[in-house]
Amino acid sequence: MRFIFHYPETGGVDADVLDPGPLGEVARTAEQAGFAGFSLSEHPAPGARWLHAGGHQTLDPFVSLGYAAALTQRIRLITYLSVAPYRNPMLLAKAAATLDKLSGGRAVLGIGTGYLKGEFHALGVDFEERNTLFDETLDVLPLHWRGEPFSYTGKHFSARDVQARPMPVQQPIPIWIGGNSALSRRRVARAAHGWIPMSGGAELSGTARTPQLGTLEDLARKIADIRSAAADSGRTDHIDLVYSYNHTGLTGPGVDPGPHREAFAELARAGVDWITVSTRAGVHDTLDPAVTFDFLMSFGADYIE
Repeated sequence: MRFIFHYPETGGVDADVLDPGPLGEVARTAEQAGFAGFSLSEHPAPGARWLHAGGHQTLDPFVSLGYAAALTQRIRLITYLSVAPYRNPMLLAKAAATLDKLSGGRAVLGIGTGYLKGEFHALGVDFEERNTLFDETLDVLPLHWRGEPFSYTGKHFSARDVQARPMPVQQPIPIWIGGNSALSRRRVARAAHGWIPMSGGAELSGTARTPQLGTLEDLARKIADIRSAAADSGRTDHIDLVYSYNHTGLTGPGVDPGPHREAFAELARAGVDWITVSTRAGVHDTLDPAVTFDFLMSFGADYIE
């Protein structure tokens, strides 16, 4: 089992995204504590009403992970998630390739279709076309990363005999796809290297416009189906299952890590490869950086072998 620390997301309209602590120091501490991955989300233009209802601001994930890359040595640098339809696929591919090159092959591109209509409108992207845009992105990314001339004609753009460098260190950069829908799972089986289901319950699933994940048995069946479908299509590579562990009380004075270790073991038996954890603040609260650093070191000592 490998663990990802997701840079904490402070909520509301007044909190600053760096309230949980300096990004570079947090990334270094996560690596020191034994985490295998460090991740950030993406919301370039969130609506004020969504923020008041519990939404959150983010840093730009590619700029931030590039900064973290310069201050770390081994930890994986993960977009969790980048909203693929927000960018032309060439720009997304270039950003990911640059991050992978500069980090020595540590990038993981987690992508989703997105769900905030207002953010789509603010960026000038047609919300109703998000699935078509997403599928065009999946087509273009590996072509771009090969570093050889290619052409592509889609519904929203055409590229004729283009060639992009730098080539990423990884061929290809791992792509993880988020979402609980059958369509998302089919995309994973066809073209991705990992699946990020949403585990936040009914309210979050409703907000994110994706079906509820279901029980642990449902999760195990779905990842088995994904891996079986991938194998049936001739794929031999392993598809990672990435699970967000949304539970308070993981660390702190008097906390018994035993039940959490048992929960992690159950997730591993269900097929989970990576577990994402984070610290959280309230909707209008800031998060003391000391809380972040204490969490990282305590979690590493209690759960990471």
